[in-house]
Amino acid sequence: MARRMPFTDQEILETVRMIELETLDIRTTTLGISLLDCADPDPARACEKVYAKIVHHARDLVAVAQSISADYGVPIVNKRIATTPMSLVAAASGSRDLVPFARAMDAAAEEVGVDFIGGFSAYVHKGFTHSDRALFDSIPAALAQTRHVCASVSLASTRAGINMDAVNLFAETILRTADATRASGALGCAKLVCFCNAVEDNPFVAGAHLGIGEPETVLNVGVSGPGVVRAALARLGPDADLLAVAETVKRTAFKITRMGELVGREAARRLGTTFGIVDISLAPTPAEGDSVAAILELVGVDMTGAPGTTAALALLTDAVKKGGAMASSSVGGLSGAFIPVSEDAGMIRAVEQGALSLAKLGEMTAVCSVGLDMVAVPGDTPAATIVGIIADQMAIGMVNWKTTAVRLIPVPGKGPGEKVEWGGLLGTAIVQDPGRFSAKLLSARGGRIPAPLQSYKN
Repeated sequence: MARRMPFTDQEILETVRMIELETLDIRTTTLGISLLDCADPDPARACEKVYAKIVHHARDLVAVAQSISADYGVPIVNKRIATTPMSLVAAASGSRDLVPFARAMDAAAEEVGVDFIGGFSAYVHKGFTHSDRALFDSIPAALAQTRHVCASVSLASTRAGINMDAVNLFAETILRTADATRASGALGCAKLVCFCNAVEDNPFVAGAHLGIGEPETVLNVGVSGPGVVRAALARLGPDADLLAVAETVKRTAFKITRMGELVGREAARRLGTTFGIVDISLAPTPAEGDSVAAILELVGVDMTGAPGTTAALALLTDAVKKGGAMASSSVGGLSGAFIPVSEDAGMIRAVEQGALSLAKLGEMTAVCSVGLDMVAVPGDTPAATIVGIIADQMAIGMVNWKTTAVRLIPVPGKGPGEKVEWGGLLGTAIVQDPGRFSAKLLSARGGRIPAPLQSYKN
């Protein structure tokens, strides 16, 4: 086994400062569990297997996270589980109603005490199996009837192109989920996301799931430190040039990643499982000082959404990835900078001030870690408009060979400029105006947008 570099006294003291003063934390320890061997022709028996296997492997996850947090003094905010896409597990049963599978996942998550469980998922970027269709049909009820379950679907990839039939169906699924959870401000849609180039070791919800190339069990860690990066740039001052800004972000990401890998490897050891990856992503919260928007403004824009924002975000995302790659050979997941609008106090302000629009957010997704995240739109937004929004994001990911995602929330009864309060990590959303034009003909055509020329690399 290769020897690991020891941590210096200076690194330890810096880490203590980052935790105490700059809101550094381990955002999530996510235990991936393969459920492929839970498949059964009897759906009730399959659900029993799903529940039993999750509880068996995850029963100590929360206790281990708490013990590491106490031993190392590092906050571990969320404890999560990611499973094999449920459309694969449920396929052998031939069931058309997969809500019982979601309830089994939810009951297991409740039993072991985790915050969320991801994996009510399907890969449909080239087409549907019968089980994939059943999963899509079951999403609204599954998310309405469960507390911890998150759902995700892969609609596109650079290799396959964009499955527009799936995009159409997903847009309808979003609207049905919003209606099914209207009493909570369409909260079900906050647990529902679609992807282009989905990542199979993503520890962050709502897209967390365990890809088919992953081990039987694996511990992945997501580290977040926007407050640390913001503080480092504030100390740097306004006179430094952009190369110095990038270098500061890179060095800070290096330190954050080292801490994340230490925690991840120790958690995996205590759980008796494999350590997978550390995802170094600047994932904001509604707390003041824990904002990606604040970082962009320190880089040099008046307010997030102003001209120059996309350039500043590109610098930030690249520097975070470079710092992570310097620190560890196990960087994975998404890694970069997230822009979940309702979860970032600075972005909420930018929307209120009119600086940050839906169109500008779409532009920013070309250079951030993921895509349109936690964006509220009016509850009466037509399905064809949602299809167009999703298709645009899938196209950005497909052409640029990057992961893009859409977590869109049509809030029943709300119009542009109105607020919806979800509280906690999900924060406050200002309903965005998607405009009065849609993509009716594009939606009606269906079929598949073919893979781009750059996909042919064999």
